[in-house]
Amino acid sequence: QVQLVESGGGLVQAGGSLRLFCVVSGRTLSSYAMGWFRQAPGKEREFVAAINRSGSSTYYEDSVKGRFTISRDNAKNTVYLQMNSLKPEDTAVYYCVADRGVAATIRSAKCDYWGQGTQVTVSS
Repeated sequence: QVQLVESGGGLVQAGGSLRLFCVVSGRTLSSYAMGWFRQAPGKEREFVAAINRSGSSTYYEDSVKGRFTISRDNAKNTVYLQMNSLKPEDTAVYYCVADRGVAATIRSAKCDYWGQGTQVTVSS
């Protein structure tokens, strides 16, 4: 059974930074393409970023390009989401996902495994 556990969320002022962590257990991280989604109150869940198994390719939702960076350390079974220049509209629960397919299709949200989420709140 694959488990994904997110951490690193919290309250930050606009313009600040946070780094989210996703630790994967149960299987080797290199077996999966990984990604992040988020869901704000009253809104649908949306794709944020994805990364392929080796870390050589990344994909981003347009509103976070240039501000967020997804990365992974397969030796530590951990995926990261570095979030800079945060805006109040980034406030959401952030979910880590793992998929046995390719990173380019993670944005479809049909992922094999989902974490429980971590809250990010950006104050204005």
